[in-house]
Amino acid sequence: MKSILKNEPVDEMSIHIPSADVSHICRKWLDLPYASLSASQKLDIYLPAEGSGSFPVILYIHGGGFAIGDKRDIHVLAFLKGLERGYAVVSVNYRLSGEAIFPAGLKDIKSSIRWIRANSQKYQLDGTRIAACGGSSGGNYAAMVCLTANVTEFDDFTMGNPGVQCNVQAAVDWFGPTDFLKMDEQLAENGFGPSDHGEAESPESRYLGAKLSEVPLKVALANPMTYIHKHMPPILIQHGRLDTMVPVQQSIMFVEKLEKYVSHDRFEFDIIEGAGHGDPLFETDENMDRVFSFLDKHLK
Repeated sequence: MKSILKNEPVDEMSIHIPSADVSHICRKWLDLPYASLSASQKLDIYLPAEGSGSFPVILYIHGGGFAIGDKRDIHVLAFLKGLERGYAVVSVNYRLSGEAIFPAGLKDIKSSIRWIRANSQKYQLDGTRIAACGGSSGGNYAAMVCLTANVTEFDDFTMGNPGVQCNVQAAVDWFGPTDFLKMDEQLAENGFGPSDHGEAESPESRYLGAKLSEVPLKVALANPMTYIHKHMPPILIQHGRLDTMVPVQQSIMFVEKLEKYVSHDRFEFDIIEGAGHGDPLFETDENMDRVFSFLDKHLK
């Protein structure tokens, strides 16, 4: 997401996200369909310039309030730095909330993971080493994918490859929302109000198909904290202290619950001081070194 720093209401749907220039990447396949239910179900594959693989996979899940965005948004460039470190990058599109509500997008992403595994040899990918990574709503998806491999309600085997697993080996969650119902209260607590996450036309309400207060069970089902378990893959969570769109408490709550239920080798947490939502501070060489160090630990 574009960086949002000011203490003022923001219409997330009005944010324009520039596209990434990927013309310099020699080995790539663009717009490959991983399912046939929707035209949205496509992915891009990028390989390092040299080597025959099999390459561990960074699965990049774009943000955009569950309603906008694309797999080739400019934010994919930060994770494409992984090509220089021996990673393949797969960037995935999924059905947005204007096309289909929760859990359609999550089902799509899980289907894309099955497709990656089923086609790993053809594209020089290592299907045994996959990390889900994303920011904002993409961070929520990365955490959900990390935690719900065995939640069959989020599977749609009619999309293909039903005998293939959809689990990942690690995840990176950048400033993803967790408990949608608490966001307005937390933003007000931080002095970043007024906000409208609880309104009927908010991105989160549109994602769930109804005003949040009317569907508390759906809010819980879309919350990665609901699925924490002791055998979960490791996750790196990072959040900006000055996030005026997704309050930092969303990740703090997540980590507090992780501390209660799983061992400390299952998660790492950084609060990035001075950073807003989608802040360039997440994409600096210094922070990407931190991210890749985490991925190296669990995928190499």
